[in-house]
Amino acid sequence: MPEPVTARGRYMGGLDGLRAIAVLAVIAYHLGLSWAPGGLLGVGVFFVLSGYLITDLLVAGYQNRGRIDLRDFWVRRARRLLPALAAMLIVVVAWVTLFHPGELASLRGDVLAAALYMSNWWYIYHHVSYFAQYGPPSPLTHLWSLAVEEQFYLVWPLALALGLKYVRNRNWLVTLVLIAAVASAVAMAVMYHPGINPNRVYYGTDTRAFALLFGAALALLWPSRNMASRPFSRTTVNILDGVGIMGVLAIVLMVWQTNQYQTFLYRGGLVLLSLATLAVVAALVHPSTQLSKILAFKPLRWIGVRSYGIYLWHYPIIVLTNPTLNTGGINFGRASLQVAASIGLAALSWRYLEEPIRRGGLRSLRVDLGNLRIALVRIMTGTAALVLVGISVVGLTGWTPAHLDMVSSMPLGAPIPQTLSVPLLRTRINPVTTPEKVAPAPKEETAKIRPTVTAPQSGLGVTAIGDSVMIDAAPYLSKLLPGIVISAKVGRQLYQASAVIATLKKEGELGQRVIIELGTNGPFSEAQLVSLLDSLGPVQQIVLVNTRVPRPWQSVVNSTLAEVARTFPHTTLVNWYAASANHNNYFWPDGVHLNPTGAQAYAVLLAKSVDP
Repeated sequence: MPEPVTARGRYMGGLDGLRAIAVLAVIAYHLGLSWAPGGLLGVGVFFVLSGYLITDLLVAGYQNRGRIDLRDFWVRRARRLLPALAAMLIVVVAWVTLFHPGELASLRGDVLAAALYMSNWWYIYHHVSYFAQYGPPSPLTHLWSLAVEEQFYLVWPLALALGLKYVRNRNWLVTLVLIAAVASAVAMAVMYHPGINPNRVYYGTDTRAFALLFGAALALLWPSRNMASRPFSRTTVNILDGVGIMGVLAIVLMVWQTNQYQTFLYRGGLVLLSLATLAVVAALVHPSTQLSKILAFKPLRWIGVRSYGIYLWHYPIIVLTNPTLNTGGINFGRASLQVAASIGLAALSWRYLEEPIRRGGLRSLRVDLGNLRIALVRIMTGTAALVLVGISVVGLTGWTPAHLDMVSSMPLGAPIPQTLSVPLLRTRINPVTTPEKVAPAPKEETAKIRPTVTAPQSGLGVTAIGDSVMIDAAPYLSKLLPGIVISAKVGRQLYQASAVIATLKKEGELGQRVIIELGTNGPFSEAQLVSLLDSLGPVQQIVLVNTRVPRPWQSVVNSTLAEVARTFPHTTLVNWYAASANHNNYFWPDGVHLNPTGAQAYAVLLAKSVDP
């Protein structure tokens, strides 16, 4: 186990146990395990822990020296964080250069943002949603949280130094910190809009600072250095245990029962998570509580000590080894190997890179010719590292012909966009062609199709509203249901459909049988869906189509559609998710859009669901 970061510090194994729980929850979320839809909340737990430990360390230094040694603090943070981050970035860039050079164009900016600890603002500026990405996700998206923490490490010591110097009353200082935390939480609640991508409030340092500040406030009120010597009655310790256990249960319950698309999360839920974590931390820092002994269980501590490296490695490993096109569900064998690789690489990084540099700086990596075996190992390791660095440099400088890889990796017969670029390939809508020479849907952003009516006129009075998936299926659907009116738009989300319905009503094109296919591009709540269906008026039939999209919101969309379909009158649910299971041959490589085979199967399924 690692030694305390200061000579006067005290190692608190229970906190490492809490770290282990948090990082395992995040891994479960990124693996897509159904029992951990709220696993992303592990990041919130890390924020509270960081706020507490950093403030506790800074205040202890202030009391010992009469000042906060900013240079010493920042050097220690750099020695702790930068080596593992640099190693991960080098390996990921080298891997992508060798095996996925077509992704290099979009990865270069992510690497620079990660190196500068600005990933969160980079993704906000470029409108990259953690939850609503199209195409292969970046293997570095998870670094947004490290950017938030590093920005906190830069600003908070300065603010705390001023506070400790000029605000002599500790209670007033705590009050000011809590006011700042509440302001951050209020900003999140106000800036969040249901049904719209939450990337601004999810990534923003300003809207996530409350968790770090709550941890800081606890450190000012409940410093760990006083716990070992401060006498507590058995009753008080029992109360601490009870509060801590309730906090653990609250965290587990939220990981199990919440998801990232609930309004509750952004308007109080993350604050409740922070308060639950505060309760756990308050119990764990006292050496006499039973909870601190339970969470100091050796395997949990081992994982917790290496949790930083595990967090760094797990997401790129999952992203780079998962097939983009997968309709067969979770492969638990592959998932087990991904977890093992993440933990294994983190353990190696900790043993041979992080700990040596943390304790002795770069001098600890020098080659000692006095021990030939160790010298050979270090020379071989250094040579491999130099090769990886060289490959990464080649990839980052753009010397690889990435556009050739994009073309060669596209399926036979897939349309090639006019401009070869990664963003375009990730978001393009594939035109559909058939052996019968059915005309493809227009490539314009909005497609409205009114085919010539021919007998039998089974599609008269039918209106379909959808997104790019509907555009893929439109030629086939119009052939199966002649006379159908189809309104489909690339990137359309459910909250935008009310205006579409109003326009269709105004133009007299809203039929008595309405197909709604939305959810490919993001989630929605039951209330939003019910409101949309109410706006249709007294139609004869509503057909809701669920989705297959390799993104976290898939299960949320499908469960919402199923729940509303059960209770809303005259509603039929088309289970495209089940119908497309184990049919990789239905999709283009993005796993979202339909190739001719899939588009035809999709259209047949929809046509059969419409009442004659």
